[in-house]
Parts: sequence; C-alpha cells; structure tokens
Amino acid sequence: MEELSFAVDCNGGDYAPLEIVRGGILASRELGYKIFLVGRREEIRSILEKSGELGNPLLEIVDAPDNVGMDEPPSAVLKRKSSSLYVCGKLVREGKAQGLISAGNTGAVLAVGKFVVGAEEEVERPAIAVALPNPKGKTVLIDVGANVDSKPRHLLQFAVIGHTYAQEILGVENPKVGLLSIGEEEGKGNELVRETYPLLKQSKLNFLGNAEGRDIYAGTFDVIVCDGFVGNVILKASESLGLAVVQMIKVEIKRSLLAKLGAFLLLPALNRFKKKADFTEYGGIPLLGAKKPVIITHGRANAKAIRNAVKVAADFLVQDFNSKLVKNIRELIPEEVRV
Repeated sequence: MEELSFAVDCNGGDYAPLEIVRGGILASRELGYKIFLVGRREEIRSILEKSGELGNPLLEIVDAPDNVGMDEPPSAVLKRKSSSLYVCGKLVREGKAQGLISAGNTGAVLAVGKFVVGAEEEVERPAIAVALPNPKGKTVLIDVGANVDSKPRHLLQFAVIGHTYAQEILGVENPKVGLLSIGEEEGKGNELVRETYPLLKQSKLNFLGNAEGRDIYAGTFDVIVCDGFVGNVILKASESLGLAVVQMIKVEIKRSLLAKLGAFLLLPALNRFKKKADFTEYGGIPLLGAKKPVIITHGRANAKAIRNAVKVAADFLVQDFNSKLVKNIRELIPEEVRV
C-alpha cells in the first residue's frame, strides 16, 4: 500500500488549532503517517515552532484561512472554498490525502464527505455508524445522523454497511442484524420500519428481526439499523445519560466516608469503565460509504483524540473496507431491490 497521508482540519473544534495541531504531531510521530495540517498558516507554524516540530518532514502546512462556524448551515462549506474543511476534502478528492479528520461543524463535515470526497460505488447514501459498548462487546448503531430522511432501500444499505463495519473492523463473524422498532413483532413500527422489514428478510444478512430500545446496550444484536433522525437522538441522549450518571455517582460518593472508601476500592474498575466510555480513546466516528475515510471527531477533541482519529482512518484503508463493502452490497442485497 502507498504511503498514507491524512488531511486534518485545524480550524474546527473547541480547542483548535492548538490541540488539533498537537494531535497531528502525535500521529506523525507515533503512527508514521504524513499529516496535512490545514488551517491558518501562521497559527500552525507558531505551534510547530514552539513544539520543536517545524522541520518534521511528515507535517505539511496547507493554508486555509476560513472556517465554517458551528452555528452556520452545513451547505455553507460548499460555498466557502477557502475554508479548512473544504480544502481538506479537496486534498482527499485529488488523491493527495487518503483520509479526512475534523472536529468541526458535523453537518459541514458530512456535506464535504458526501459532495466533495463523494460516495463509494453502489453506495447511494453514506451513513454514520457508532460502536456503542455493551456487556458482551459492542453494538453498531447506524445511521446516527447523516440521513434524517431515509427510504426503506437506504436502511437496507445501512444494514449492509453496518454488517461490513462489524465484520471487518470489529471482527464479528456473521453479525446479528436488527431493525430498530417499538416492538419485536414484524408488524410493529412506523411506515418506514414496516416497509424495510421485508427487504431485510429478503437479503442474505443475518437478520434476526426487530430490535427494541432496550437491545441497544444489551448486546442482543451486533448491528442495529435506524434512520439518522432516530439514531442521532439516541446518540445524544446516551452521551447526556453517561455524563449524568457520572455526576450522580460523584455526588453519592461525597455523602459519607464509607462511600469514599468503597469508591477507592472500586477505582480500578471505574477507570476501566471510564476508558470504555472515553471518546478520546475511539478518536471519532466514521462516515461509512464515502470514497475515502472521513472521520468526525468530537467538538471537544484533544490531541489524543485527533491522533486516534487518524488511526481509525488508517485502519479502514489497511482493511480495504470499501472494496469489501461494495462486494457485500452486491452479494447480500437481491438484485431486484439493489440501488
């Protein structure tokens, strides 16, 4: 495989450009990949100089003075061609970089992924997948925000995309696939779910039927399919719940000496749990189905998260994910319902 290089959006994120540039430095030093640091040239240069990395041959500054704000509509990035995010997408489209990483405006990252980087062959709509922890391992939830209005055939493709992700990236053999609904029975759900169910039954996926909300964190299914509107609500509610649980535990620990002692004894287990839930460990979530890896990392991403996001992008290339995805779409979806 050719030497890998990645475009990193240095203008996007709460801690840009300092933490983003530091993440690029970590990726170049620890992973050995070439990193295009895309953003305001002088700001990036200053950080590299202070870090003693100005002469690092794996780091290249690409000037892009503009940025798409978090409060701007996603479509703004397609008009703002001097923005760091658009320039990142252009580097990938032209083949100079093999992947894109951004902690910026999520909608804008999706727009660049879909319309600048472009969709892979036979993928009608790229989708976002997130691997949520469960007692048995991880559950892939797809889509979690790339497509808020989907048709049954799109959900069918999402199922194949999620299947490929679980199999090739997470190492799950013959992933168990479920369709998110309000009941286990085939007739339950809204019109979209009811029309998608027979398509999944006709596919060659290991489709086990409807999944309910309680199945998401139970490990009952390896892949759970839903439209992006529902998936995004679940994702954000999950993030909020996680933070609330941590805060409530802290309050209860402070109530007594005995509770503090118990917390001390549980500290190793709590740290392991925290690591499982720490977004910096995972780096970011992928836009699956784009021609090249597009990794959306958290707006609060620090250097560690950016470094790990680069690794996630590299893993997709090393595993030759896209060619396996296209093969699965052709083999697992009947020709009469294929896009």
